[in-house]
Amino acid sequence: MAWDEWEQAKKDATTRMRLNQLPPDARGGSVNPDLVVHDKVLGAIGDMARELRDRVSRDGDHARAATAEAASELTADGLDLGGAMSAVHDAWTTKLATLKDACAHISNHLDYSRAVHAKDDQKVAADMPVSRIWDAIK
Repeated sequence: MAWDEWEQAKKDATTRMRLNQLPPDARGGSVNPDLVVHDKVLGAIGDMARELRDRVSRDGDHARAATAEAASELTADGLDLGGAMSAVHDAWTTKLATLKDACAHISNHLDYSRAVHAKDDQKVAADMPVSRIWDAIK
């Protein structure tokens, strides 16, 4: 490839590339760049994360005791499968705890976000009359 061809290829790639956006004609109406937070939506997602954590805790742990017991018995009988089953049991327990923690983190973060946005809304509402008075004084 000659130098001129390389430069033209770079120019063509640059003109075709759009990152994180639609082409201007494909937006289909007005675009509102403001962040919109709906309390009910955040609450619903937080509830779903909490429910998922509860289900994972209940359903993901139902075979723990039986698996540990089987691994112990197989090891006592001198079978290598007992050690392998114990390793799988330990890995499952660790991954299950990580998943439960992640669900709790999501739920807690959404609760926190809801509280912060509610405070922000209260502050804006409280500051609004002051700004109108200030405009009248000017």
